[in-house]
Amino acid sequence: MPARLILASASPRRLDLLARLGLKPDAIDPADIDERPLKAELPADHARRLAAAKAAAVAARHNGAVILAADTVVAAGRRILPKAETADEVAACLALLSGRRHRVLTALTVIDAGGIARHRQSTTIVAFAPLSAAAIRGYAKSGEGVGKAGGYAIQGAAEAFVRRIDGSHSGVIGLPLFEVRGLLISAGLLPA
Repeated sequence: MPARLILASASPRRLDLLARLGLKPDAIDPADIDERPLKAELPADHARRLAAAKAAAVAARHNGAVILAADTVVAAGRRILPKAETADEVAACLALLSGRRHRVLTALTVIDAGGIARHRQSTTIVAFAPLSAAAIRGYAKSGEGVGKAGGYAIQGAAEAFVRRIDGSHSGVIGLPLFEVRGLLISAGLLPA
């Protein structure tokens, strides 16, 4: 009998993406960790550290299960954009991203039933078109970007802002399926 799969995230988008692989977790158990960046921490290091910490926190509560944890960071250069909590933060993020390229990094950690941790990271370059002040205000008022890394949801109305994407669309949403599939094959939950 395969090990139980625990998703260390409350994100409905990650749950939907996991379903594309034909998987439904046995439990959803979000990790409650401090997600603030460390001083001078680079975006990729930040994402990897948080994914590993989330997986370890949840693994401690589910002995013998397979744990899947992820963390998504939107980065403009070396700057880590916040998970926007207000419409003003959404607007500030979009103003920064307007007309430029940025990186979306999603780090993954899977801890298998034997306690072995494996890590992967997806990096996607997203180029936004120049956005007018009215477009930024309208999107910020919609509420769609609240609670999202970088203040936008590519699977929603913000997709219309994207001129180009190089990398994993599902990674920008929050769970890069190519990397997840490989990790779950290694953990024995999916056939090769």
